Amino acid sequence: MQLAEGTMVYSPTGADGHLYHVQLCCFMNGAVMRVLVSVSWCPCAQLLCVMCPDVDLLSQGAFLSSAFLDGFSLGSTVRSETKGIWMWCVPHPSKESHTLVLLDTEGLGDVEKGDSKSDSWTFTLAVLLSSCFVYNSMSTINHQALEQLHYVTELTNLIRTKSPCSSDDGEDSADFVSFFPDFVWIVRDFMLELEFDGHPITEDEYLENALRLIPGKDPQVQHSNMPREKIRSFFPKRKCFVFDRPVTSRKLLVHMEDVPDDQLDESFQMQCKDFCSYIFTHAKSKTVGEGVTVTGGGLGTLAVAYVDTINSGAVPCLENAVMTLAERENSEAVKKAVAHYRKQMAQRMTLPTDTLQGLLDVHVACEREAIAVFMRHSFKDDKREFQKKLVVTIQIKKEEFLLQNEEASVKYCQAELQKLSEPLMESFMEGTFFAPGGHKLYLEARDKLEQNYMQLPRKGVKANEVLQSFLQSQAEMEEAILQADKAFTDAEKAVAAERAQKEAAEREQELLKEKLNEQQQKLEVQERSMKENLAQLEEKMDREREDLLRQQEWVLEHKLKMQEELLTEGFEKKFEALTSEINKLKEDIERTRNNYPSMIAQAIDSVRTIYIELQPGSHSVFRLWLKLLRETFRRF
Repeated sequence: MQLAEGTMVYSPTGADGHLYHVQLCCFMNGAVMRVLVSVSWCPCAQLLCVMCPDVDLLSQGAFLSSAFLDGFSLGSTVRSETKGIWMWCVPHPSKESHTLVLLDTEGLGDVEKGDSKSDSWTFTLAVLLSSCFVYNSMSTINHQALEQLHYVTELTNLIRTKSPCSSDDGEDSADFVSFFPDFVWIVRDFMLELEFDGHPITEDEYLENALRLIPGKDPQVQHSNMPREKIRSFFPKRKCFVFDRPVTSRKLLVHMEDVPDDQLDESFQMQCKDFCSYIFTHAKSKTVGEGVTVTGGGLGTLAVAYVDTINSGAVPCLENAVMTLAERENSEAVKKAVAHYRKQMAQRMTLPTDTLQGLLDVHVACEREAIAVFMRHSFKDDKREFQKKLVVTIQIKKEEFLLQNEEASVKYCQAELQKLSEPLMESFMEGTFFAPGGHKLYLEARDKLEQNYMQLPRKGVKANEVLQSFLQSQAEMEEAILQADKAFTDAEKAVAAERAQKEAAEREQELLKEKLNEQQQKLEVQERSMKENLAQLEEKMDREREDLLRQQEWVLEHKLKMQEELLTEGFEKKFEALTSEINKLKEDIERTRNNYPSMIAQAIDSVRTIYIELQPGSHSVFRLWLKLLRETFRRF
């Protein structure tokens, strides 16, 4: 879905330079949230954020944005066109069922704002919300360009990775890496040759050379190294693109929005094409925490959580934001799974079903799919609260379908018996059965009615019960016919009456057996449901463990590479400082491997507890057995 025009996600300052919650309300209730909810279950393939260090570069930043989407306004003056962070959503051009979300920020350092803190928060939000962070600067990556990126050095002061009540002690850069986006540096109006020491270099090598630390202990040198060090630490995946000037004419340059493509420099067009191709192909989906993919609705939840925290004067906590996101996503996962179950059950069943087992087989298949839907979209349901909601809700919906099936069967069977019994009732009303031998005629007519009834198709699960009820309603009529039949002696009448009672008792016992069998079938299905939940949960936990290990090992590899680079560059103290961080990462990896069996055991216990609480059915079976035994002994 595409918005008609760019929509403001976040406006950082009011007239007095403070963050205002009221400005976010337009996000919560407006077009952005509606669009995000409309792609709620669509992964945000790439959350691309374009940021410029200076207000006079903003129109060129917006031009980059418009390379993806038409609609962002391009300014031709030093006054910034973009305020705060604006968002645009479109279907991803190459990834099916994914959405491309472009976040365009205002330029940093706008003198009209009068409060540099708003720039820090804009930068922080852009980093937190994006999966690919595009930094757009002019001419060259030099000391001044890196100085303008000093906001990266403030991230550890403006973001917490763990909540204050977390049992873990301290934070390090490894905690941030799993949340932070890829980093792409774009250099506009690049006029230099890509060479180093007389040898040609790539754009990426140009960036990495610019990020090398400067030797020396001078405070000014150390200050200059801070942005370099933080970029290398926080953003393991880095990319650089250089762009020629798009047009040579200054008159055209200040009206870029109106310049047709055929008047743009050919090299610039090719560079734009390469840049867009890279973003579409290589930029990752937005994830948080342990590789959890963020959906459209989830992005809205995160943005609201971050800005509400900032508005309150606190610092955004990534752990808390993830838990807030988990609460929302898990609740939606339950709804989606239940909706899938109800829809599939309704589509695959024709009521009444021939047997209870037929309905239960459809239930098992639909429940399996519903569990898979829940497992696919839920995360961090460590206490199994939402899995319990799913199990309980599907149990309730199953009982509703069982009741509908029974009601459909009763309605159909009663209607058919009404039709079949009309000749019998007419004969009774006309007195046909009150002549000598009438009882025999009645039994023949009743037996024929039963035979015709048993031959009816699709009577459903209540066929025998409805027939038994009908026959019970005939007992007084049969007794009257028997007593009026002059062909019987009193002794023969007594024998016939006893036989009728015995047949009624046998039918009652048959019904009890049928109900007992139904209860047993339901218990077996519940057992299968528990095993299916456990199997899918264990499979999900296996995947999550492998994903977490991959992520931890990737961060460890990044830190080891950093350590090697620091040693090569002659920074032995910084090399040693990373050792404790690397050791902690190794311990985390070992803990992830070793704690898995106990986590699985806890999960199994939790799921079993859910089903134990849901099993009054075993008592029902016991009561039916007792009743069946009593009826059996009564016959003797």
